[in-house]
Amino acid sequence: MKFGVLMFATDNGVPIDEIARAVEERGFESLWIPEHQHIPVDRVTPYAYSEDGVMPDMYWHMHDPFIALTWAAAATTHLKLGTGICLISQRDPVATAKQVASLDRYANGRFLFGVGAGWLAEEIEATGTPFTSRWQVSAERMAAMKQIWTQDEPEYHGAFVDLPKTRIFPKPQQRPHPPVYIGATSAYSRQRVIDWNVDGWLPHIEAKHDLIGGAADLRDRAARAGRDPDSICISVISDLPNAVDLCEQAAAERCIAIIPQAPEVIVMAELDRLAKRIPGG
Repeated sequence: MKFGVLMFATDNGVPIDEIARAVEERGFESLWIPEHQHIPVDRVTPYAYSEDGVMPDMYWHMHDPFIALTWAAAATTHLKLGTGICLISQRDPVATAKQVASLDRYANGRFLFGVGAGWLAEEIEATGTPFTSRWQVSAERMAAMKQIWTQDEPEYHGAFVDLPKTRIFPKPQQRPHPPVYIGATSAYSRQRVIDWNVDGWLPHIEAKHDLIGGAADLRDRAARAGRDPDSICISVISDLPNAVDLCEQAAAERCIAIIPQAPEVIVMAELDRLAKRIPGG
């Protein structure tokens, strides 16, 4: 099993290049950063990861993930770099496809593309995407990006994306494109892994979630669709104390720990603690 870490790249936290070097030096396979473009002040959608629904300040201090990961790529040599996750429901697919390809080339083929539609209705709708249509919009944008990455003159026509035949370069270094993982926990997300024909599932697992059952369900869906279940990568984001055991029981390929926003001395100590679980660490 591979081990990664996820940390918010913010303007008031440990610089992402320092984090990337520390993660690579300690033997982790990958570094992941999440995305929120903005946080509307007036909102009714509660924050899902706290009992009181209050959102931590770090959510409105995030750097752009592609710029942050390019900076991390320049500071490392073999560490894989992923979005955990990129909110493609809010992004122009042409610009995003070019950013992905550019980053993958600057990183020498080390980029991993975690994607999702998002959960904060007010944030999504402020970018022009209806909240109730966010997954349909995301599906078309993902399909259009695949065309852009794999064809010299891509073209895509859908209900939400209408791209005339055009030329867009560079193409990603990884062929046909960097691995794409859908980041959501639901059964719907597992079906999208199959329907979108992407590389894997990237759920954020809490105590209320059944990772083992979800992994079995995903593999069953793949088999019924005629796809090799072993070809689908399951990468798990979690801060549960038993996350590694759960990942092993679910036969996950990658376990990603969440690093807290804290002073540098605390962050580095946490990386040291987590590194001990890596074989040979």
